[in-house]
Amino acid sequence: MIDVVIAGAGPDGLMVACELGLAGIRPIVLDPAPGPNPAARVNRIVGQAARILDYRGLYSALTGADAPIPVPHANFAGLSLDLAAVPASQLFAIPVQQFSLVQLLAERAGNYGTDIRWGHALTGFDQRDDGITVHVAGPDCSYDLTTQYLVGADGGTSTTRHLAGIEFPGMSSYDLVIRIGFDVVPPDEWIEPIPPDPRGPGHLPPQQFHRTDRGVFVYGEMGSRVAMMTYELDNAPHEQRNDGTAGEPPMSLAELQASAERVLGTDVPLRPVSRDAPLDLRRVAGINSRIASHYQVGRVFLVGDAAHVHAPIGGPGLNLGLQDGVNLGWKLAAVSSGRVAPALLATYEVERRPAAERLVMQTRAQLALFRPGPEVTALRDLFTELLSDPNNVLRISDLLSGADNHYTAGNGAHPFVGRWVPDFTVASASGRQRVAELARAGLPVLVDLTEDGAFAAAVTDTDDRLTVAVGRPVDAVGATAVLVRPDGYVAWASSQAQPAREDTHQLRAVLTQWFGI
Repeated sequence: MIDVVIAGAGPDGLMVACELGLAGIRPIVLDPAPGPNPAARVNRIVGQAARILDYRGLYSALTGADAPIPVPHANFAGLSLDLAAVPASQLFAIPVQQFSLVQLLAERAGNYGTDIRWGHALTGFDQRDDGITVHVAGPDCSYDLTTQYLVGADGGTSTTRHLAGIEFPGMSSYDLVIRIGFDVVPPDEWIEPIPPDPRGPGHLPPQQFHRTDRGVFVYGEMGSRVAMMTYELDNAPHEQRNDGTAGEPPMSLAELQASAERVLGTDVPLRPVSRDAPLDLRRVAGINSRIASHYQVGRVFLVGDAAHVHAPIGGPGLNLGLQDGVNLGWKLAAVSSGRVAPALLATYEVERRPAAERLVMQTRAQLALFRPGPEVTALRDLFTELLSDPNNVLRISDLLSGADNHYTAGNGAHPFVGRWVPDFTVASASGRQRVAELARAGLPVLVDLTEDGAFAAAVTDTDDRLTVAVGRPVDAVGATAVLVRPDGYVAWASSQAQPAREDTHQLRAVLTQWFGI
């Protein structure tokens, strides 16, 4: 019997496969496409997903940099966020095309022995108490697979979700049309770097939004590319399709220019950055904002867009989906190997659903702040005043990055428990290592910062199932020991300089509960 079958070889499904591979589990990944989609889609990864990739040694492979650095500027509904004055910001961004990320994850999963079957589609499954029979249509024939668990990572129109009978409640608003032109810019005299950029004149500032009572006009860098975009929308959501785009031909540069002129109320001459490169123009009509009624039905799980869809404002989808994949991946590996009871898998939905709910909330709020009308204009003026306070900027940036997500901790737990661990550096006799570097093996990590290494001494019998680091923090941490889960969240922490026996007993109890150690 196969341990895990994954439907969908996009970033989220491949992230699950990589997590399983780290733990020695060899899943089969099915995808109906003949190979990775080469089309330019997502242009950047924002938020805590950058830290996830850093934890697996993938961040440097994508960027060439050693560690994520928070972005100095961002926006919320087109309202500027000055993050340079917010030293605690966790809003990271990786300018990368989705195709490049899929290639990297597919290569990593392949190195672990994952069987990725392009051109093989999930067509059905039969679930029993002891496993699942998965029905597959391959290029040459149909066949069945028997597996312990099935993971649906097959997007917003998920076949897995449909076959599992999982409802997808929420809302669809068809009053919005988004038009995007990549590598398209307005005249040079329109481009004024704010703030001045050391890379020289003419460099576009990131995502400059101009809202009017007729819509939103955007130009700037979106990931690794320059883009022009317009939002045209009514002042109230509609639940029936009324987008006026059905049956229209593919979008043209003239259509994008006409939309920009309607939004701004003036002539907007546009030009491609290069006359030799083909235009990349897109039209998106309508927005779905939904969360699956269940993330788990028996032995079937949903991750990424199969579990939730939302407005694409700011490109938050991969931030949410990749964290879904890592959260589920290490837990499936622990249960599949027999180290932990299957009850652990119930924590997946308990932990990840609130994160989806917050993302849906903030994208709906941003869309509301884009709508036309004097009332919305007044609300934006109020938000502008509120965002002059660095504390409010930090709160919004944590909302955008997902840094404000925290999992339930027991009564009396250390303040770190259930939250992302700070990426501090540990100095020891063998050198300096960041927590992210200690996490590369995909194991739980115990960092002991006490003078005599008392906590590490209490868990010397854990063999190779736990990464242990003993040393001194390079900077202040706020704890003397932390136990970090493979997904970056703290499972246990202490501030005791000299731990009592009950402290080490509690540590061992958490190791058993979460990791079967």
